[in-house]
Amino acid sequence: MEFRDLLYFDQMIVPRIITFLYWLLLVVVVLGGVGVMFTQSFFAGLIGILVGALLVRVWCELLIVMFKIHESLQAIKEK
Repeated sequence: MEFRDLLYFDQMIVPRIITFLYWLLLVVVVLGGVGVMFTQSFFAGLIGILVGALLVRVWCELLIVMFKIHESLQAIKEK
């Protein structure tokens, strides 16, 4: 990846940021769920972890799909 590619938006950096954001949000979900397990209800915390992890994964995948579509359109455009 060259600096020029970043300046002219030929190469996207957001997919890399989304991957980092996914892991960060996953840690937040797990810590929040464990906090709920110890302060309120064990099962509410467990369900919060499962549902939160699923929702974070789906959200990040949808964002990545948009960028994959962009890459495919760029490849079609170059042909």
